[in-house]
Amino acid sequence: MKSLAYALTLEEKIKTTEAKAKELRPFVEKLVTLGKLETPASRRLLESRVGARAAKKIATELSPRYKERAGGYTRITKMVRRASDGAPQAIIEFV
Repeated sequence: MKSLAYALTLEEKIKTTEAKAKELRPFVEKLVTLGKLETPASRRLLESRVGARAAKKIATELSPRYKERAGGYTRITKMVRRASDGAPQAIIEFV
């Protein structure tokens, strides 16, 4: 989860399997909500959960972007199945 959240935070859009995207959504949305608090304790929690670089981006760019929004910061879009093994693919991105 940590590496997927890190990638999504930095790229703001990633392609993964549908199951991973559905698991990632609540994890990342809680991080953005935590970033809205703007306290040193919330900053430390962010750093422990996704690393310093991603925590900085959440606190400085993503959380202020969704200041008035109550939730639903991400969108999952289904794609065609992967050719090699037939796994359902999805794109998860910030709204």
